[in-house]
Amino acid sequence: MDINTALFYVFSAVLLAASFRVITARSPVYAALYLVLAFFTAACVWMLLRAEFLAIALVLVYVGAVMVLFLFVVMMLDVDSAALHEGFWKHFPLAAGVGAVIALEMAAVLLPGFRLVDAPVADAAAMKLGNTHLLGAEVYTKYIYPLQVAAVLLLVAIIAAIALTLRRRKDSKYQRPDEQVKAKKLGRLRIVQIPPQVETAPVAAATAAPAGGEQR
Repeated sequence: MDINTALFYVFSAVLLAASFRVITARSPVYAALYLVLAFFTAACVWMLLRAEFLAIALVLVYVGAVMVLFLFVVMMLDVDSAALHEGFWKHFPLAAGVGAVIALEMAAVLLPGFRLVDAPVADAAAMKLGNTHLLGAEVYTKYIYPLQVAAVLLLVAIIAAIALTLRRRKDSKYQRPDEQVKAKKLGRLRIVQIPPQVETAPVAAATAAPAGGEQR
């Protein structure tokens, strides 16, 4: 076993452990930090596979931007972690079964790619272009439709995150566009007649008569 194989197993083990902690951590902030660790180890695996562009993009895009967005969303949602984890272990066997099925499906799709007898050799023109240029050419020509589907899914995720932040809470203020559209002129201004209140000045006390009687 060479050094690359040993590092691959180490990074893969850390990646699996961090991924498991993402879904089992009680605090959403800890789950986000474990997800950062999973992204870093995945980037290390990409580096071992000589996919430098994918590794750098994973660190810059996901760790530098997406994880910051996740933390902001977690803080804005004010998630009750105690209520969120109620019944977690009760539903864990079903979730583990679904995860195992998904893993088997991914293995069935990916394993044929590792059964190549002879690895394809890039020609001299492809070697001069570099990994980034070749990846862009493949994505925007052969895989343009899956890219558009992924973009639509990300748009739906953004709309769902915004809708979650605008849910009804006792300490949150939100707008009702349907009620705003139904507003009429008479409903925006109401004239109320208030009866006038007149305050009377206090009456001065009568002046007392002189003590010496009537003057002559």
